[in-house]
This record gives sequence, structure tokens and C-alpha cells, in this order.
Amino acid sequence: MDFAEVKSIMEGFNNSDMRELEITTDGFHLRLSKNENPTPQASLVATPVAEASVPVATPAPAPAEVGKEKVVGTFIKAPMVGSIYLQSKPDRPAYVSVGSRVNKGDVVCIIEAMKMMTEIKSEVSGVIEEVLVENEQLVEFDQPLFRVNTEA
Repeated sequence: MDFAEVKSIMEGFNNSDMRELEITTDGFHLRLSKNENPTPQASLVATPVAEASVPVATPAPAPAEVGKEKVVGTFIKAPMVGSIYLQSKPDRPAYVSVGSRVNKGDVVCIIEAMKMMTEIKSEVSGVIEEVLVENEQLVEFDQPLFRVNTEA
């Protein structure tokens, strides 16, 4: 795809009602967005690991009763859309698993968006009660990833 084609696509996108457009063809990837907070753009030179700038932990709704157990905890949520990696490399153990103790600021996973790897850090201290996603799964913005018991 040459510059003239890209420019034509951009002009058409700007004149349309579309909010987002993503094209992948022959090793070329183009993502356009009119949303207020678009995902970070890919770097052509390097693939740095960036720190998430959006808070990723939110309090769970009031404790709900499941049978006779109360679900207590805080959800660590995805600050962006992308592919989640629960370990730093395929041959490495997961950052966290059920029963792992996490402290505020600990890396719990990585989300890849547009070839940018973003470390997702816990905003709370506690024990991982539930892992809500699978490795390499596509995740949505604000999707719960982990449930952390902050009272443990």
C-alpha cells in the first residue's frame, strides 16, 4: 500500500461517520480512530514495554452471595483492548495464579496492542482469588482480568 492509498483512506475515514477503522494487508497495518482515548500507536523502531497510565483496579460491587459464600474482592480490569499474556515468555511461569499474593504495583500480566507491550500492574494488595482470562486471549477495555481478595 503506497502513501497515496493511505492518504485516500484517511480522507475517506475523516469524511465518514465511522469511529474506528482497522486494515491489515500484506504485512501492512493501519488503525484509525476518532475516539477520545485511542490505544497507543505502534512504534516502527522498537517494542518498548510501557506502564499502564489508566488505573486498572476497581472495587467489586457490594459482596454478592454465592450459595453461602460471600464474594469479596477487587477486580483488576483491562485498561485497553488487546491480547493478554499471563507470563513474560512462553517458557516462563505466569506472573500470578490463584493463591498468589500481589502487592500494589506488582506486574500481573501484559497486554499487547498494536505491537506495544503494556505491563498491567495491580492497584491493590491482596491474594489472587480468580483468574478470569486465558493466556493469549483477546480482552476488551474494562474487562475484569483477576479478582483480588484485599482482605486476605
